[in-house]
Amino acid sequence: MEMSWLAVLGGFILLVWSAERFVLGASALARNLGVAPLIIGMTIMGFGTSAPEMLVSGMAAANGNPAIGIGNALGSNIANIGLVIGATALIMPLAVSSRILRREYPVLLGVTLLAGVLMVDNELGTLDGIILVLGTLLLLAWLIWVGKRPHTADPLETEFDVEIPSGLSMTRAIFWTLLGLVFLVLSSRLLVWGAVEIAHDFGVSDLVIGLTIIAVGTSLPELAASVMSALKKEHDMAIGNIIGSNMFNLLAVLALPGLIQPSVLDSAVMQRDYPIVVAFTIALFIMAYGFKGRGRVNRFEGGMLLAGFAAYMTWLGLTGLS
Repeated sequence: MEMSWLAVLGGFILLVWSAERFVLGASALARNLGVAPLIIGMTIMGFGTSAPEMLVSGMAAANGNPAIGIGNALGSNIANIGLVIGATALIMPLAVSSRILRREYPVLLGVTLLAGVLMVDNELGTLDGIILVLGTLLLLAWLIWVGKRPHTADPLETEFDVEIPSGLSMTRAIFWTLLGLVFLVLSSRLLVWGAVEIAHDFGVSDLVIGLTIIAVGTSLPELAASVMSALKKEHDMAIGNIIGSNMFNLLAVLALPGLIQPSVLDSAVMQRDYPIVVAFTIALFIMAYGFKGRGRVNRFEGGMLLAGFAAYMTWLGLTGLS
């Protein structure tokens, strides 16, 4: 039992560190190659913050535990909004003014609905995985197109420009990218092994482990990034990190269990967990879109999101152990 918890703890620590190194190196590499900061932020940084979820999901599916990957994808989206945005808004109310983010909210809703349509038959198969991969490629193409379009100055672009490293040599950028990727693989393998052992010891399902321990752990990079962005007054980036991560979670991360280990879903996925994903996504849309001006997530709304997340975790704990 102790070894399992040590593996999970060590896996989380390495996962957070390696994800940060991977995003740092890949962003610096792209900047050195002349890619615009806005495109780097919307693609590499958005995709990179979902790298832990992708590696864990793929590793779990390869080990014959696809439910962990499915739970990780859905649970991370719930944690990103309920825990990350909720906690961040409690620390620093978020005021959102980016016009680019206003375009991304409806896309996130569309991606969420697409995932629901593919899972409504209570299966996640190879064809579903292929559709989600194609959706990932379309999303990347759309983000690049948005980033290349001529537009007036957007606060999100300014915030990305400040945060993307500019003084890193090409050699060091490649080094950190490769090292981060290697440790992402190793840490995800360690984390999945520990999580599976804990699930067996406590008699809970792989799905519940994916929705709880794994989801919260793989959302730690997003939590750190959003809190730091908020403290630096980079509110649009704090929200943007979550929107980008959630879109990639429901496309790239959810695709891997379908492609690697097609499976029949636990009935709780569509009856309990997916509706919660939809509810949190709609809540974020209502709070942060800004229908009559700038979007804003104040402390009260952040507290509501955090309370909702705590209630969901309690619900999982009670039903998962019953």
